[in-house]
Amino acid sequence: MARKKLEYTRREIGKHRLRPESLMMGYGYRPEWSEGSIKCPIFQTSTFAFKSAEEGKRFFALAYGLEVKGPRESLGLIYSRLNNPDLEILEDRLTLWDGAEDATVHASGMAAIATTFFSFLRPGDVLLHSEPVYGGTEFLITHVLPEFGIEVIAFPAGPRGRDAAERALRDKGIADRLGMIFLETPANPTNDLVDIAHCAELARKNSNGRKIIVAVDNTFLGPLFQHPLQHGADLVIYSATKFIGGHSDLIAGAVLGSEELIGKVRWTRTFLGTASEPWTGWLLLRSLETLKLRMTSQMKNARYVADFLADHPKVDKVHYLGHINEENPQHEVYRRQCIAPGAMVAFEIRGGEAEAFRFLNSLQLIHLAVSLGGTESLAEHPATMTHADVPVDDQPRMGITPALVRLSIGVEHPEDLIADLSQALEKV
Repeated sequence: MARKKLEYTRREIGKHRLRPESLMMGYGYRPEWSEGSIKCPIFQTSTFAFKSAEEGKRFFALAYGLEVKGPRESLGLIYSRLNNPDLEILEDRLTLWDGAEDATVHASGMAAIATTFFSFLRPGDVLLHSEPVYGGTEFLITHVLPEFGIEVIAFPAGPRGRDAAERALRDKGIADRLGMIFLETPANPTNDLVDIAHCAELARKNSNGRKIIVAVDNTFLGPLFQHPLQHGADLVIYSATKFIGGHSDLIAGAVLGSEELIGKVRWTRTFLGTASEPWTGWLLLRSLETLKLRMTSQMKNARYVADFLADHPKVDKVHYLGHINEENPQHEVYRRQCIAPGAMVAFEIRGGEAEAFRFLNSLQLIHLAVSLGGTESLAEHPATMTHADVPVDDQPRMGITPALVRLSIGVEHPEDLIADLSQALEKV
């Protein structure tokens, strides 16, 4: 079964345009392609047979960019490191929520980020990035990219970020070497926002005829609650392990954007070998069918939890997008950029690491584990866990304190979650 995206483009019933949650049930696939199977089978194979030597020659010429695709031609199936039916159908469906032209699926969120960096950055280029970001991303940016001659410059997420980003480009005189602006918004773990549209404008102002990529890690709000491409971003990146997978049973990543840019990411993915595999692709197809149901339930639960924590005497501060009011300097960005507050809540417990640990060790329903976006609620300590590689002296600047706890809210009953949080706080 070769890629048949152009053959399967039904997004309407008459003049009625179908919504993404409806298209998740079958877009990009037809049962008659696989013996009438309602669900796409798992194509658990490493290689695919060609109908003829001439067909094989043509497929490789397209895969390696030796020849140009025809207007209705697609890359034929060759080898599962390059393409696979499960991944191709998944990539078609992933484009729907974000309104992207194309997508690539990767073996992890970090594989997606690394493949993106190495697709567009070269020695001598500058990467301007927001902070804080996920700890693995932080390590890749600060320790690995400089080994390849790429200069990295950070600016803070939140209300100070706008001026700081402009000042960095101006004071350091690096605008002519700027190759990419990378954002994580909301920031992990503080939920601080970065203005995507402003960063896109910065990229345009400093382009000097070059294409400066604006890439956004949208993992915290997922495909439902923020659409970076609509605000000027060129690429949107996900750890698909999180809300997209949503069941804490797989590892994957994704990159979405224009057909031209994703073509470059796909080329790099082929030769770095960062593609995901069929079984994971099939599991993600399963998960996409319930994405809206899960994320909506998690978002509603998170508001109950955040409101409870905000009123608790042992909690000093709650970092939650749903509490951003008109007095908050991030209010305008939140209203313009975010559709809903999502399911991530961070809070600072009264005290420090000892109190945070006592709280975490007392949880009975909520699991003490890293990751996020799963059906079960999770709690972790960013300073010593997900962001442990960030130097201790740098953590306060990023808003990562010893008292900070990060929660990923699941689909349990909210009263049960609050009961668990309440008894754990009593132990502090």
